[in-house]
Amino acid sequence: MTTRADTPPDTSAQLLEVFKALANPVRLQLLQWLREPERHFPVDQGIADPHEVGVCVSHIQAKTGLAQSTVSAYMASLQRAGLVRATRVGKWTHYRRDEQRIAELVDQLGSFL
Repeated sequence: MTTRADTPPDTSAQLLEVFKALANPVRLQLLQWLREPERHFPVDQGIADPHEVGVCVSHIQAKTGLAQSTVSAYMASLQRAGLVRATRVGKWTHYRRDEQRIAELVDQLGSFL
């Protein structure tokens, strides 16, 4: 039988970081858009494959209508939570979902609760 005392403290901290990131409706929307980048972003204008490398932060900014600094802060929060990965292509940063990490977090959540 597993109890809360048996749950590693880092699991709680990781889940809290994820919940904080997802508590913002814009960050949650960004994560949903990144699930199907070809549907939500102008991938024909991109310089990299949106599934392999990600979506350029400038395309994310254009879609949200937010300042570049706000988008970067939101994406950094999602990255700290382990929900997205960042890749630099030249001077541009691209973001994509970390599907493996998301699946691990879902499993952790199921075990934790």
